[in-house]
Amino acid sequence: MVYQITSECISCKLCQSVCPTGAIKMVDNRLWIDPDLCTNCVDSIYTVPQCKASCPTGNGCVKVTTDYWENWFNTYNRLVAKLNKKPDYWENWYKLYSQKFSEQLQKHQQQMA
Repeated sequence: MVYQITSECISCKLCQSVCPTGAIKMVDNRLWIDPDLCTNCVDSIYTVPQCKASCPTGNGCVKVTTDYWENWFNTYNRLVAKLNKKPDYWENWYKLYSQKFSEQLQKHQQQMA
């Protein structure tokens, strides 16, 4: 699995300077990791991928998997984590849903009468 630069990258180019294989390149004024050169720093003196370890944002570099379900669950867990940061989200959603449902139910009852 290789790493990929995300939209959270702030273009500090720190990862480019620490990559032991030179896999991080500038393409169209954006950083890009060449999947043919990226080795995840395996078989090197480093125990963790240097692009991830040096990233000041923490999420500017993420591991890309080829497994469909692993990608799906990673995306799902990331979205749920965002929703859980808003504690009243589900309560507000339920209130709005209940209100709209009762409005539709009243309209239907009036049409049947």
